[in-house]
Amino acid sequence: MGPDLPEEADVPPDGHADRQDDQAGASRAARPSAAELETRDRQEYYADLRKAVSTEESVTVQRITAEEQDASDKWNERVTESRWMWSEYQRKWPPGERPPVDRSDDDPEVTARVETACDRIADLERDRISPAMRAIESQDPSRHLAGFDNRLKGRDRIKEKVHDTIQERDRSPEDAVSLVPDTIRYTFEYRDSHYTQGVWADVGRLKDQGFELHKLRNSWSGDQYKGINSQWIEAETGQRFEVQFHTSISFEAKQLTHDAYKRLRAHQADIFEELVLEAFQAKIVGEVPVPPGAVDVPDCP
Repeated sequence: MGPDLPEEADVPPDGHADRQDDQAGASRAARPSAAELETRDRQEYYADLRKAVSTEESVTVQRITAEEQDASDKWNERVTESRWMWSEYQRKWPPGERPPVDRSDDDPEVTARVETACDRIADLERDRISPAMRAIESQDPSRHLAGFDNRLKGRDRIKEKVHDTIQERDRSPEDAVSLVPDTIRYTFEYRDSHYTQGVWADVGRLKDQGFELHKLRNSWSGDQYKGINSQWIEAETGQRFEVQFHTSISFEAKQLTHDAYKRLRAHQADIFEELVLEAFQAKIVGEVPVPPGAVDVPDCP
């Protein structure tokens, strides 16, 4: 048995004892020093960082814009077919053949009181609620109030709702008018990419204006309507009003299906016509893109 040779313990089996030293030296030579890694001063570094972040954000914005444009193009193609379907429906069931709602039995005193209540609502909308809504709108230029000219519900439709409420709930005309949630109504319209965060922000802004959230319903998972509807109360008078939250496409879908919705609501269609109307609504609503995170906005209460 030969003597121990500890100095041979570090010698590679191929006999090249200097290989490890050469490799270590090469590794050290390959690693640049801290000075070689960064030669910019602080201002140059942050300028380059801002430029890189700006470039990345620009690429993201371009991608999102392209996606939204693609969704809009697809929607426009499909909506042409939907408009044709509605024209065929009207050919089958011409609007002129539908009897108007008969209001000849309405009590003249009740009608006068309803008119007075509507005048009060119009004054409140002009002096308090609409100025607050315009102030909220001005805080974010990426979205706007759509259909602002239609913010007051038609008086004939209010009278129709009030008449039903008086009969069903035994309420006074004034109370019945106050229970109509959308005598005053607004719609915020957002880009898809800003929708969810925009809704959250505007709910907060409405509260900051002193309005009380009474109800919020998220219908983005529905098959007959997509969007979010909310009811608010003006604290000083107790007046209710509605705020809807839509994308441009979901708002257009709502407009396209509105006549079908009114026809179904009137309960004047037979079963076959109701099936056609519901299928028409489902087709249009099913083609509306759902914004990221929209379904996660919770109902209230």
